[in-house]
Amino acid sequence: MTAHPDTVPRTAVPARPVLARLSCLIVQPVLTRVVRRIAAQHPTLFERLGPHQGTDFVIDPVDLPFALHLRPDPRALVFRAVPRDAVPPAGATIRGTFLLLLELIDSEEDGDAAFFARDLEVTGDTEAVVRLRNALDDVDGSIAEDAAAMFGPPGRAILARLRRAYQT
Repeated sequence: MTAHPDTVPRTAVPARPVLARLSCLIVQPVLTRVVRRIAAQHPTLFERLGPHQGTDFVIDPVDLPFALHLRPDPRALVFRAVPRDAVPPAGATIRGTFLLLLELIDSEEDGDAAFFARDLEVTGDTEAVVRLRNALDDVDGSIAEDAAAMFGPPGRAILARLRRAYQT
């Protein structure tokens, strides 16, 4: 299942290797902290993935200078920012704008509608993507809000601003 590549821009942000690597270095401590906290708060998320816990997912927010590599294995959890020229081989890739991907995390946006509207591109193992989607759907509360709360009022304010930006 693949959306038309002419609709989802592959690299809306110019691929500047130095910018990408610097961005990865800056954002990685935040990603590590967030993924550890989310894993501790929502351990059942992994159970829903079944055999896809070891699948490598590339989540590509096309308007950021890097992609994200996720391997949702609770014994060897990986969530890291990677420059696009160093993206590892993936079992599945999910590509869209950052704000759309943020909304999909908390089921605030209909993934099927985004896919058929060609705002979202999915390639590779679609069963793994469906399992990931179902696992996220089953989470009580909001993963994005849990992550924002880790950073107190500034984190909540940034999330609120991002959500307002998505709505417009």
